[in-house]
Amino acid sequence: MLADCYLVTQCKVLVINRKPPVMASLKNKDKRILGVDISSTSVKLLEIGRGSDGFRVESYAVMPLPENSVVEKNVNDIDAVADVIKNVLTKSRSKLKLSAVAVAGSAVITKTIEMNSGMSEDEMESQIQVEADQYIPFPLDEVALDFEVIGPSAKNDGMVEVLLAACRIENVENREAAVEISGLQSSVVDIEAFAMERAVGLLQSQFEAEDNLTVAVVDIGHTMTTLSVIADGKTIYTREQLFGGKQLTEEIMRRYGIAHDEAGKAKKLGGLPDDYDSEVLGPFKDAVVQQVSRSLQFFFAATSYNDVDYIILAGGTVAIAGLSNLIEEKIGTKTIIANPFANMTVAPRVNAVSLTNDAPSLMIACGLALRSFTDGKY
Repeated sequence: MLADCYLVTQCKVLVINRKPPVMASLKNKDKRILGVDISSTSVKLLEIGRGSDGFRVESYAVMPLPENSVVEKNVNDIDAVADVIKNVLTKSRSKLKLSAVAVAGSAVITKTIEMNSGMSEDEMESQIQVEADQYIPFPLDEVALDFEVIGPSAKNDGMVEVLLAACRIENVENREAAVEISGLQSSVVDIEAFAMERAVGLLQSQFEAEDNLTVAVVDIGHTMTTLSVIADGKTIYTREQLFGGKQLTEEIMRRYGIAHDEAGKAKKLGGLPDDYDSEVLGPFKDAVVQQVSRSLQFFFAATSYNDVDYIILAGGTVAIAGLSNLIEEKIGTKTIIANPFANMTVAPRVNAVSLTNDAPSLMIACGLALRSFTDGKY
C-alpha cells in the first residue's frame, strides 16, 4: 500500500480545525475531548488540560490491540477495538466522554476546486453534492464528504478555492462505532496528518531556529511508516510506506526461533543473544535510514524543495538506541525524537517516566487532544 498526498492548504476538513494550539483559547472547559489514536497494534488515549502556566497532561494510557483487529490502519474488528478503548479509558482514569479519532491520510482523497465567492456555505454544500461525482472516484453513497473554503483564488477574481475531502464511510463509521460502543461519544473524525501537524506545533523549543522551518516528521509504526512534511506550520506533503517495527520482530522470531509475544518483549527489554546487535538490530537500523532517505527523495522529486531543516522521529520504533544519531549522520540533517510534552506539566496520577518513554508514539493522540483548544470548534 503506497499513497501520496500533496496538500497546499490551510483548511480544515472532516470537521478538522488546524488552528495552532498556542494561539487558541479554551472557552468551555467541559467540552474538552480525549485524543484516541487507534493504530495497528494499540490504542493510545490522552487528555490534555490547560491552566495559567500552559498545557498539562491530565490522563494517558496505552494498551495493545488483539492481533488483526486493525489491519493497515483499517478497523477490522469493531468489538475488539471497542473493548480495548473501554479498558484504556478505565486505566487512564479520565472522566471525559467526548473523543476525537483520526483516519489515515491514505484513506482520504482531497481535491481543490474553485467556486463563486458570493455563494453561502449552504449553497456551496448543495452544489458540491451535485458535482461531487466529478471529483470522487467512488459511488457517493459510499463516501463521507466535507469541504472548507481556503481563500480567494489566485487565478480568478470573484472565485474562492475550496478543498474537498472524501473518505469511504466505513473508515469513518467503524472508528465512530468502536468509540461509541466503548461508552465514549465520537465528537471529531480528524485526519492523522493534520493531528500530527498540530502536535508538531509544540516542538518549537527543540528547534534552533523558530521561523520558516521545513520539517520532515517520520512516524514509524508497527507496519506503516508515514512521512509528513510541514512547512511554516502547514502540512504540504504526506506519504505512507509499508515498513515498520514488525520487520524487526519477525526477524527476531526467524533468527532465534521464538514466538511473536516473546520476540516483542525481548525487543523492548533485552535478553537476546550476543549477536543480536550486529546481525539483526544493526541491519534493521540501516533499513530505517534507507526508508527515511527514500521517502525524502520522493518528496524532493514531487516538489520544488531540495532540503528540510529537521527530521523529527515519531512512533514506537524510534526508541531504538542510537537510531536518531545514525539517521542524522547518514542523511546529514539534524534529527530529533519527538516529545510534545517537554514543556507540559503532568498531573500527579500520570507516570511521568512512562509518558516520556511513550512520547514519540503519542504524537497523533496529542494532536487529537489539542482539538480541545480550537476556540470551541469541533
